[in-house]
Amino acid sequence: MSSHPRVGVYPGTFDPITVGHLDVIARSALHLVDKLIVAVAENAGKEPLFNVQERVELVREGLEVLPAEAQSVIEVRPFDNLLIHFVADAGASVIVRGLRAVSDFEYEFQMAAMNRRLNLQVETVFLMSSDRNQFISSRFVKEIGRLGGDVTQFVTPKVHDRLMRKFKEG
Repeated sequence: MSSHPRVGVYPGTFDPITVGHLDVIARSALHLVDKLIVAVAENAGKEPLFNVQERVELVREGLEVLPAEAQSVIEVRPFDNLLIHFVADAGASVIVRGLRAVSDFEYEFQMAAMNRRLNLQVETVFLMSSDRNQFISSRFVKEIGRLGGDVTQFVTPKVHDRLMRKFKEG
């Protein structure tokens, strides 16, 4: 076993961060890596509801609900370059991805294979969503919230408040 700390990157748009994301983050930080970087993608192509700086803040606020042991090894950073380059620059050797359903797998499998081709030193690790989080997606949370539905069970209270404020702003 190497004496170097194992650094992992959990990339995503996190627009907004959900309890499903937080579950994957906590499990990664507590069990897989010595340091976890939550990498918030600029992803202008997805036309996020929140800008990248707001999403970084939302992730940081979301992390407050995690055990202190997990929080102590997590860092949040925005990125706007190729993921595999961000991973290398961060000194990471693991990309963490969450899978909700079989439908996620094909895309994630192709992405992992491409990243592996680009950098043999980086492994992609897939974590299955816990059964209570399998159906949660940021897209659904935004859609339900925008239409006046209750999303409190899918996001933290602070994220919920920011989401509702954003919808009121129009």
